Amino acid sequence: MVAVMGVAMVAYLTIPHSSNGDGVRVVDYSAALASAKRAAPYPILAPAGLSDQWRATSVSYDVDPDGHAGWHLGFVTPDGKYAAVEQSNEPKPDLLKSVVSGYAPDGSASIAGQDWSRYQGDHYRGLTVATGPATTLVTGSASYQELDQLAQALKP
Repeated sequence: MVAVMGVAMVAYLTIPHSSNGDGVRVVDYSAALASAKRAAPYPILAPAGLSDQWRATSVSYDVDPDGHAGWHLGFVTPDGKYAAVEQSNEPKPDLLKSVVSGYAPDGSASIAGQDWSRYQGDHYRGLTVATGPATTLVTGSASYQELDQLAQALKP
């Protein structure tokens, strides 16, 4: 029993712990953003000017077998909810179906001089706008207010 407790104590002391205690692993997305901007067939968008309370937790850029290029950047919002930027040159209904399951139109919003369509899904809500040959979708469990804030911060 003493040996097991000793191993447990060593493991506890040597395994890194989150400094904020909430278990969120923050990622630096700058390299992935630069790479995606070089590769994508449309202007990649990322937020500029968000507070430090917006913590990036996931990032990816992939091209599927059909040639659709997808950019993803996920965040934990200041309210502790999930929000993400999804961009793709796949058809808008396909993007919505894959990210906002059970989506239905939920009005519109004018954000930074653009008209965004709102959608409410089974678990997530989203805002969409055409950006060149792609669709930009800001989505997540966050409120429309936080999604609007993320959408307003998006820059090429």
